[in-house]
Amino acid sequence: MRIDGNIALVTGGGSGLGAATARRLAAQGAKVAVVDFNIDGAQAVAEEIGGIAVQADVSDETAVGAAFDEAEQKLGGAPRIVVSCAGVGMAARIVGRERKLSFDVFEQTLKVNLFGTYNVMSHGACRMAELEPLEDGERGVVINTASVAWQDEQLGQAAYAASKGAIASMCLPAAREFAQSGIRVMAIAPGLFHTPMMEGLPEEVAVKITANIPFPSRLGEPQEFAMLAEQIIANPFLNGTTIRLDGAVRLPPR
Repeated sequence: MRIDGNIALVTGGGSGLGAATARRLAAQGAKVAVVDFNIDGAQAVAEEIGGIAVQADVSDETAVGAAFDEAEQKLGGAPRIVVSCAGVGMAARIVGRERKLSFDVFEQTLKVNLFGTYNVMSHGACRMAELEPLEDGERGVVINTASVAWQDEQLGQAAYAASKGAIASMCLPAAREFAQSGIRVMAIAPGLFHTPMMEGLPEEVAVKITANIPFPSRLGEPQEFAMLAEQIIANPFLNGTTIRLDGAVRLPPR
C-alpha cells in the first residue's frame, strides 16, 4: 500500500519508536495523527511533521474511540495505517522480597500494553472496514509492537513478557479475521533500542546489555523500527506474523 496521501494514526507517537514512525510516515507523504498520553510530546512531534496531536490513554477503550473520532474529523477520513507503539516497561518479580506480590504491576502492564494495543487495533480495523478498497482490494494495515520479550525476556519481566507475548500471539488470528475486509495485521518485536525506557538505565547496565548484541553491536535506532514499519505497509504480502528486529540478540536470564 502506498503511504503517500493516506492517513496514519500512531500511538506512543510523542517519543521513541512511535515518534520515529510518525516522522517517517509524514516524510513519505502521510497525514499523521500523533496519539500519546503525554500531550506535550505529541504536540512537539505533530508540529515538527505537520500532523495533529491527540491525547489518549490507550488502556481506556472510550478514550481510544474518541481519539479516532478526533483524528478522522481533523484529517478528513479514517486512517488506513495504524501503528501501536504506546507501552510501559515496569519490572517486578512475581514474588519479591518479604514475599511481596506484584499483581498491581502485572495488571497495569497488561492494561497499557495488551489491552491498549487491542483497543487501538479494534477501533482501527472497525473504521478501515468501512473505507473503499484500493486497487488490490486492500483497505488498511495494522502494525502492533511486541518485543523480543515475547520469546526471551529476563528475570523480573514476567508481566512485560506476558503482555508482549500476547500481542505476538494475536497477530495471526487477527489477520485471519480481518482478511475478509482487506486489512492486514503485523507485529514488530524490537530488541534493545535507544528509547526513553533504555535511556533511563545506568551507563554500566547499558554497556553490559549492548555487549550481548551480536551484530551490529549497538542499540537499535528508532528510525530502524520506522523503516521496517514502512516496508510492512508497502509490501502487501506481509500479513499475520511477528518480525524480530534485534541484531540477533537473545537475552540472558538477567
